[in-house]
Amino acid sequence: MKLLIRFAVCCIYCLLAFTCISQNNVSRVWISDNGDGTYKNPVLHADYSDPDAIRVGDDYYMIASSFSDVPGLPILHSKDLVNWTLIGYALSRIQPYDHYAKPQHGNGVWAPSIRFHQGEFYIYYPDPDFGIYVIKSKKITGPWSEPVLVEAGKGLIDPCPLWDDNGKAYLVHALAGSRAGIKSVIIVKEMNVEGTKTVNEGLIVYDGHALDPTIEGPKFYKRNGYYYIFAPAGGVSTGWQLVLRSKNIYGPYERKVVLDQGATPVNGPHQGAWVTTQTGEDWFLHFQDKEAYGRVVHLQPMKWMKDWPVIGIDKDGDGKGEPVLVYKKPIVGKNYDKATPPDSDEFNSNRLGLQWQWHTNPKAYWSFLNGNSLKLFSYQLPDSCKNLWDVPNLLLQKLPAEVFTTTTKVSFKPKMNGEKFGFMIFGLDYAYISLEKKADKILLSYNTCKQADKANPEVQQVIASDTLANYYFRISVAKNAICTFSYSIDRTNFTNVAATFAAKPGKWIGAKIGFFCTRTEKTNDSGWAEIDWIRFE
Repeated sequence: MKLLIRFAVCCIYCLLAFTCISQNNVSRVWISDNGDGTYKNPVLHADYSDPDAIRVGDDYYMIASSFSDVPGLPILHSKDLVNWTLIGYALSRIQPYDHYAKPQHGNGVWAPSIRFHQGEFYIYYPDPDFGIYVIKSKKITGPWSEPVLVEAGKGLIDPCPLWDDNGKAYLVHALAGSRAGIKSVIIVKEMNVEGTKTVNEGLIVYDGHALDPTIEGPKFYKRNGYYYIFAPAGGVSTGWQLVLRSKNIYGPYERKVVLDQGATPVNGPHQGAWVTTQTGEDWFLHFQDKEAYGRVVHLQPMKWMKDWPVIGIDKDGDGKGEPVLVYKKPIVGKNYDKATPPDSDEFNSNRLGLQWQWHTNPKAYWSFLNGNSLKLFSYQLPDSCKNLWDVPNLLLQKLPAEVFTTTTKVSFKPKMNGEKFGFMIFGLDYAYISLEKKADKILLSYNTCKQADKANPEVQQVIASDTLANYYFRISVAKNAICTFSYSIDRTNFTNVAATFAAKPGKWIGAKIGFFCTRTEKTNDSGWAEIDWIRFE
């Protein structure tokens, strides 16, 4: 009997522990699922720009742009289109490897597309400086093949494949004016049946200069004998969602605006993905540009009227919808638990959490996880850098909500003068609170840099000139991305630094939050910062 009681008690403790772990995996700062059969937009209040999504069986998969952050090409999973988890990345490093060993702001992996074809997942992604690549995998979790260059060239962006009923493969893409010298056009090309090479120069199938300037982000579909190209136009934060259709893959294409801001606060509803549930409902995932918060993801109901899609709510019946803010969840045949991408991290694993990305292709010796904490070794600043804009070893994650507070516990263990640890908000402007060894003392400082991309110097405010090496640092983010930095030695009494900081986006991305550990001198060994945890509330 005693053994049975002990076993039962152990089971209860195990169940409680599992429940706590499960709850801890759900964000405390943004959950789209309202718990009453409805959801609120955005379904992802984080910078997953240029989303594309598919359904395979009862599972939904979404990918997004990652630019020069590494790992690249995030992969998210959902069972109901509302509750999403981050399950991995398709790129562990970005090619060309040496090129992306240095910060390449705004470059790298632009708007990708994902498809499931003949038992394999295909991801097409563009690098605007090198061309269009494809990677493949039998499983969504990988391993993914090495990137194959489908077509080399500058300015080729936003590719999406279509395998036609006759077995032929096609690719639609747009052009980046900054590299190609022309934009606002959509091009269709034929590929080999394997989908690994284009086989002709293709044709411009739509010229948007007159009605739809800056048309881009095309997604290719076929339905009821029509070829459809879903493509946004008019600018990321000011535009509308367009749909083109034709009975011939090379056109001519008819046009229709199917979604715009209307009377809502959702500006410029931009490119995304059409998915159909297993119960026959149609939905559209797209992004909204929220400046410092990045390009957040919304979910819109969609229906077909006379072979044209209507996205969002069409209040006046003109065939053009506007975004919903709260709506009933998709019917997928079952209810699923609330889920979110990760934000808080206890660093209790021997691998970095999926929420973290490096600023460049990383080096193995930048960090170490021992199962209890994250150790960041100091890395020598590049000789050419004027500020942190050109420093490679920034470890960052996306802002997870509009309003939140994040706290971290750190121990700083430098070996030489010039070593520094910082807890930061990073973008075109950035700010951080830091510990630095200088003149054999530890300085506690608050640092800011305006227009970092212009090589402007930092401004340092020394808070204490001979201080402790163990602190709790906190960043509180209010509406409009107004940030307050504070510090504590006991986790109870926090002292704010003098000024607030208005976060700014980076190059094509939202502001990010995270850490760095650097040094100014070359040495045969380094000091480090040991981060116990980071928690978002």
